[in-house]
Amino acid sequence: MKNYYFNEEHELFRQGLRDFLNKEVVPNIEKWEEEQRIPKEIFKKFGDMGYLGLNYPEKYGGIDADFFYAVVFTEEISKVFSGGFMAAFAVQQFMSSPYLMKHGSDFLKEKYLTKAISGDAICSIAISEPNAGSDVANIRTTAVREGNYYIVNGSKTFITSGVYGDVLVTVVKTKPEEGFNGISLLVIDRDAEGVSATKLKKLGWHASDTAELSFDNVKVPVENLLGEENHGFFYLMDGLQLERLVGAIGGYAGSEAALDYSLQYMSEREAFGRPINKFQVLRHRVAQMSSEIESIKYFVYHCCRLHADGEYVVKECSMAKLLGTELSDKVMYQCLQFFGGYGYMEEYKMARMFRDSRIGTIGGGTSEIMREIIAKMVIDDKSYQKSTNTPIIKTKPTNGSMNGSSTTKNNTNNQINTTMSYESTFNTMKEKAESAQPLGSVLKLNFGENRIVIDGTNGSNQVSGEDIDANCTVDVSLDDFTSMLNGDLNPMGAFMSGKMKVKGDTGVALKLQTLFS
Repeated sequence: MKNYYFNEEHELFRQGLRDFLNKEVVPNIEKWEEEQRIPKEIFKKFGDMGYLGLNYPEKYGGIDADFFYAVVFTEEISKVFSGGFMAAFAVQQFMSSPYLMKHGSDFLKEKYLTKAISGDAICSIAISEPNAGSDVANIRTTAVREGNYYIVNGSKTFITSGVYGDVLVTVVKTKPEEGFNGISLLVIDRDAEGVSATKLKKLGWHASDTAELSFDNVKVPVENLLGEENHGFFYLMDGLQLERLVGAIGGYAGSEAALDYSLQYMSEREAFGRPINKFQVLRHRVAQMSSEIESIKYFVYHCCRLHADGEYVVKECSMAKLLGTELSDKVMYQCLQFFGGYGYMEEYKMARMFRDSRIGTIGGGTSEIMREIIAKMVIDDKSYQKSTNTPIIKTKPTNGSMNGSSTTKNNTNNQINTTMSYESTFNTMKEKAESAQPLGSVLKLNFGENRIVIDGTNGSNQVSGEDIDANCTVDVSLDDFTSMLNGDLNPMGAFMSGKMKVKGDTGVALKLQTLFS
């Protein structure tokens, strides 16, 4: 049947990948599950085939293919009956390397990204901590700059490929007192002095190694900083959408594999003189599951298309991750039931698939977190928009307001108060801006009919109320902006809650923080 999302080249790629997996991976899964380790040589083989650089530029060894090649790749590695294998290669290509590509310097790309794409280096993403899982803002691992190094101390847990890997994209606090506004990303060599790992024993995903990491005065060169210092939280928010899409793909693809495996068993297993696939109750369960898998798969395809088109679809990706992983849990449970007592035996793949599926609703953001994100957007009218390198949170207009703030009655007293407040704010900003470091860009603050423009392109910050073109425009109510100036409202909190809406170069808006200090 013709598929809207995949062309002939995609399907040829799929067949070639299947042949490769059937030769190099499937025969070894049992061994790798037993040893709880995937040999580094297999990463190299994947790299040699170009499978680890599907969406990366050719200059770094990638193929620069469209995103649906990545969809095919994720589907097929999810069908080898090993969640641990799927996880290791998903982390390598979609959850760690993208930060090197998007935010790494040329030096970091040449040193680390090229090796990740070639399979010469195994990459990890180190976010979760013993006391901070989904609550990224409260991580405790610190990176204190001393000369040309950051000194890193702290710990991480549940880190895929953290034992036998080579490169750790690590989330650290460079300004511990600033919450999410003090988070940075550092690239740390796994074999650096002071880095140690304890291998964790898991319910499932046995083929992949999972570590608790410890950092004891680890010296990390300052050039290993990804992007800008203290911008790491926003880089993570950007990267999470791809991670959640991959989780959703793995959810429905693994479900397809489990159902196919079960149908083969059901056609061969007899009870009361006939194959069990002839019993109505089981047939109807299959019909229901098949319908749900197909429906969710095509919703995820839709999300993948939006992602491929450059859309920042937080709600849809959260829905996809929620539905895909919850579906997997349901399908694995019911498919194991088809096998009866044999489903509980390790000799049958269903036992492993049942165990492996359970982490899907936890990793990459729990189902509870996904539901809360969706609820905020559906109930509280929150919306998210990607701008430049960082995500922007916006609030839909309410009560007739054009900028998301509450509407004020148009009477004379309010006009006078607004004018006085604007003049006071203008004078305060003029004083602060002229004494601060030049922004190097033009920033416009829009308060409805009034505005403040800071032109920092000529060696100093010139402040005016003229309506000129700007590198970055910030829409905010005058009341909220005054609260930020007075220290009653955190600028980053306003940014995340949607009280500030940014258009253009978000990096310029982030420099507002320097004007409030």
